[in-house]
Amino acid sequence: MSLTSDPPIDKETVQDPVTDYSGLTVVPVRHPWRWVAVAATAVLLAQFLHGLVTNPGWEWDVFARFFTAATILKAVWVTLQLTFYGTVLGFALGIVLAFMRLSASPFLRAVAHAYIWAFRSIPLIVQLLFWFNLAYLYQELQFGIPFGPGFFTFDTMNLVGAMSAAVLGLALHQAAYAAEIVRGGVLAVDSGQLEAAAALGIPRLRQLRRIVLPQAMRSILPNAANEIISLFKGTSIVSVMAIGELFYQVQVVYGRNGRVVPLLMVATVWYILLTTVLSVLQYYVERHYAKGAVR
Repeated sequence: MSLTSDPPIDKETVQDPVTDYSGLTVVPVRHPWRWVAVAATAVLLAQFLHGLVTNPGWEWDVFARFFTAATILKAVWVTLQLTFYGTVLGFALGIVLAFMRLSASPFLRAVAHAYIWAFRSIPLIVQLLFWFNLAYLYQELQFGIPFGPGFFTFDTMNLVGAMSAAVLGLALHQAAYAAEIVRGGVLAVDSGQLEAAAALGIPRLRQLRRIVLPQAMRSILPNAANEIISLFKGTSIVSVMAIGELFYQVQVVYGRNGRVVPLLMVATVWYILLTTVLSVLQYYVERHYAKGAVR
């Protein structure tokens, strides 16, 4: 028996207005401005490609002749060497500086912070020229008792040449940025995991190697890869020291024959190709360390 004054409702004859879509017409969402942007971008891209192909100023025959020349390939090898040594030494020192900043010792934290502050503040070209002219300040280096007699002596002029000064400058500069990248990655790991590992009696070194670093690498790798690519392109700055890397060698060649644009394109294409290879390697390394985190 109904407790209200409303008449009974026949549920079979009433349709739910929310679920009855039979009378609706589905109209797809239109994006006219999106198509306008696509058309404008396609036209600009087509014009750019057409200019690359038809403009005689690019001198693609000169580009093809020098792209695989022996001097250019040797310069590419020098560039890769500078990148490799700068990366390895820079990140090795950067890891030490990162854990110094994470240390409980105020002195170690202060030293690491001062190093990072100094080398991030001084332009790279100034650092390179300073190390290149190290013999002006120190004619020889001695190794022995601090503030006492020296046992081994090295002539600075012969010890620090152009290539070693470039590697030293690039590595020390890179270490300041690598330290902050590594420190940020370590701090991204949940501290509760270290507390749990310590409660289980796992040694600190094993905690770092098996728990902290595998997880920190997920945060470290993208930024580290960007720094390596920036270092690879930044090696062109050592041309001020007359080192035969890619950009310097290209300058030498177009200084002789006057073909500036095609020789610059030679350097540009080499930088693009090698950066692409580094990006592909970055993708696979990141995918390796993302196991268990990305489904």
